[in-house]
Amino acid sequence: MSSTTEPTSEHQHGYHGDKDALVKRLHRIEGQVRGIERMVTEDRYCIDILTQIGAVSTALESLGFRILDQHVQHCVAGALASGDAGEAQSKAEELLEAVHRFAKTR
Repeated sequence: MSSTTEPTSEHQHGYHGDKDALVKRLHRIEGQVRGIERMVTEDRYCIDILTQIGAVSTALESLGFRILDQHVQHCVAGALASGDAGEAQSKAEELLEAVHRFAKTR
């Protein structure tokens, strides 16, 4: 199943069990970004703004690693355990592409 496919009752993505916590974390990050916007509007000191941008970047990176870990533990591990060589190869390639994209953002 491709990464763009919606989950069905038969398939759930690796992060599904942690979805509520992930959404709460995203809302907190969203609040941090709104705080940065207020800082800019209020003409706050540039170093203070950069510090907050760094905190948001770290929070997003941490969230990304969490989802990546769940992908490996669920989706990739499931493909390997299925015995379907084509599916295992597809998930391995998908994982490597995701890691490369993730690494480029750093």
